[in-house]
Amino acid sequence: MSTMVFITHCWKKVQRRLDPRAWLLGALALWFSVGTLASSVDLTDLRAERSDGALVLHTTLKLELGPAVEDALLKGVPVYFVAEAEVLRDRWYWYDRKIGSVARYYRLVYQPLTRRWRLNVSAEPISAAGLGGSISQSFDHLSDALDMVRRQSGWKLADLTELDSDARHNLNYRFRLDVAQLPRPFQIAAGSQTDWSLSLSRNQRINLEPGR
Repeated sequence: MSTMVFITHCWKKVQRRLDPRAWLLGALALWFSVGTLASSVDLTDLRAERSDGALVLHTTLKLELGPAVEDALLKGVPVYFVAEAEVLRDRWYWYDRKIGSVARYYRLVYQPLTRRWRLNVSAEPISAAGLGGSISQSFDHLSDALDMVRRQSGWKLADLTELDSDARHNLNYRFRLDVAQLPRPFQIAAGSQTDWSLSLSRNQRINLEPGR
């Protein structure tokens, strides 16, 4: 009993010595640290270049997954990503004309038995019913698997013969986490968790000058 009284007595002394501002600063630090853990995606590079008679796409993403997404992955829930790009030609008298497009579909899943991460990549949509003609690769670490998603290089958008040097062309790029592919309970939870709101959309003018 004497030990308990001693601890309580000391704790009361500590409480009296603590500056209330320290409590506030500690709470703010915790709030900001939690906020930085949310899923995020941004572009560090987006280019459309000439290569071997074609216009090809080079993209680098800054992609991070929040704790809710990582927790679902560790439970064996597959997570799907979609990257899409299209080239449009300006037309003042009508809607812009689509010249070419490209898309990649990703399925990321953790395999508890092997403790490895498996990533499937396909030019066609991947569904839970089957992986189709997707290419599969395994990784020891989640960061290595995500690096494959982050770097998107050499995707063919269109043949150069389809482009008009006298017209203006735009590149539309989109990336998102496909919530519709999640199991139903996770779809419902995703509506209230910012970790699952992972999407990006960018538009930029394409320079068709030789050498670009």
